[in-house]
Amino acid sequence: MTGAMGVAGAGAVIALIYQTKVNAGESALRSGLKTVPVALFAIAALLAGAPWLLVLGLALGAVGDFALSRKGDSAFIAGLGSFALAHLAYAVVFVGVEARLAPFDLTPMRWLGVAALVIMAQSTVVWLLPHVGGMKRPVAAYVAIISAMGLAALHLPATHGLAMLGAGLFVLSDLVLSIERFRMKEDSPAARGASHLVWPLYWVGQGLILVGIAWS
Repeated sequence: MTGAMGVAGAGAVIALIYQTKVNAGESALRSGLKTVPVALFAIAALLAGAPWLLVLGLALGAVGDFALSRKGDSAFIAGLGSFALAHLAYAVVFVGVEARLAPFDLTPMRWLGVAALVIMAQSTVVWLLPHVGGMKRPVAAYVAIISAMGLAALHLPATHGLAMLGAGLFVLSDLVLSIERFRMKEDSPAARGASHLVWPLYWVGQGLILVGIAWS
């Protein structure tokens, strides 16, 4: 267990280092720094004896990180596909947790989260999909999948609260990323600021999912 925590801690340190390279342009160093943190989280999950789907989800996240560190629509679609599969893996892990809450057991705050997810997913037909060009179908599918993952997380018991929080941060990071990529002018101050926000939301979210499931 100590070894797994050490590996996860190393991933967190590298994630913090990458924060200084977010807007550094495409390079092998930047791609490596972006890929390694969640890859180490996957190794930590494996060492901790976590569910294999959690290990797979984190590994797919690392693949997605590498893809998104490269330029072009093809790399973006590859990253989108990797993260979609990761969300599916997480959703299955969340559904398999014992003592999951039934819908009638949800608290008002959890119902608020459900409403927020539904509104976000439905509203993308207005503010997002008309601006994604030829990627409407994959983006729409991704929105549906990440929303399903978020809904599954909202039914986790209190003992897995960190995983639920991590899933929420993951959803929020993707929301900010979609606004940055499709609704902001490239290289504008707003876009650069958003890019600096996406990374900490993302890797902290992944780390909390790891801790909330592997060490709950």
